[in-house]
This record gives sequence, C-alpha cells and structure tokens, in this order.
Amino acid sequence: AFLGPPEVNISSCLNCINVTIKLPTSHFRENGKLSSLIDIYKELYYDITLKTLDGERKRPREKTTEEIFSTVIEELYPNRNYCVSVVVTASVNKNSIPSAWKCKTADSVAQQDYHTVAIAGAICFSLMLAGALKCMHAGGYILQKISLPRTLV
Repeated sequence: AFLGPPEVNISSCLNCINVTIKLPTSHFRENGKLSSLIDIYKELYYDITLKTLDGERKRPREKTTEEIFSTVIEELYPNRNYCVSVVVTASVNKNSIPSAWKCKTADSVAQQDYHTVAIAGAICFSLMLAGALKCMHAGGYILQKISLPRTLV
C-alpha cells in the first residue's frame, strides 16, 4: 500500500515558514472504524523538501506520532519565495506519494510591522485633526456661538 500524499499547509513567519502537516488517511478498518496511520504504524517519518530559486534541498528526516503537527523551517531569507513538499514513510512501508508543492514568501520585519505603522499613523492623524479643529474653534474660525459686539465687526 502507498502512503500519501499528506495534506500540507504553509504560512510565513519572520525569516521562516511554518509547515502544518496532516497525515494521509488510511483505508484500513478495524471493527468498522477507520484506523489512522498512527494506529497502524505507531510512529511515522516525514521528509520535507525545500525548493528555492537556487534548487531543492532535503531537510533531515523527522519522526511524528501525531495525526496533525507543525514544524518551523527557520533561518530563511526574507522576501524570498520558498516551496515545500512533504513525504511520509513508515519503517515497514517505504512506498510514499509526496504532497503537492506549496509555496510562500518568508516575511521580513517591514511586512510584519506594516500593520502597526498603519494603525499608529491613523491614530496620529486623528489626533492632529482633532487638535487643529480645537484650535480653529478656540480662534473663532468655526462654530461661532457668540456674536461679536458691533464695534469689533
């Protein structure tokens, strides 16, 4: 029997990519209930291949005993596109189908801080506008409530 392909989702983080892996479903039933691959093999291995413009590189094999798990690939270059493919194997079953490639751009500090800067800018602008309106009101340019004496007009 072939294992795979696993379900892979990736999200970007600061100079890294977070890879969430969901093990492939098994077609083995026990007492009418579908068994997971962990039920069958107890532990599985997964290999992540990282693809960039420079080429592909396989990361060291890792072990899992969970159905859904995450791993972070760190020390990546910011603003560079990375693609990830995962293959799952068992010690007794080496027949595997790799996942489809999933691609993401690793974040840089600038992208992460963009929202903070935008919000701070909006607050600053609102305060400046409120201050300007207050000054104009105090100076009598807008919302004049008191009519001036005739001698001053």
